[in-house]
Amino acid sequence: MAKKYGKAAQKSVERAMHKRKKGTLKSGRSKKKVKSRKQAIAIGLSEARKKGAKVPAKKKGTKKAKRKKSK
Repeated sequence: MAKKYGKAAQKSVERAMHKRKKGTLKSGRSKKKVKSRKQAIAIGLSEARKKGAKVPAKKKGTKKAKRKKSK
């Protein structure tokens, strides 16, 4: 089975985690400090995607959310 994530993606997430630990990681347009570990990982993966690293595509959403949209 092939690996899901490439080395570049791993480095990007690692960089984001270090920034979060230092307290310098900011999110999105609001530029608020990131405190959540999961959010830091998401930011790292997002940056890796932009750079063209080997990262799976984002999940589209749950069935429940899709049902709400269609109503």
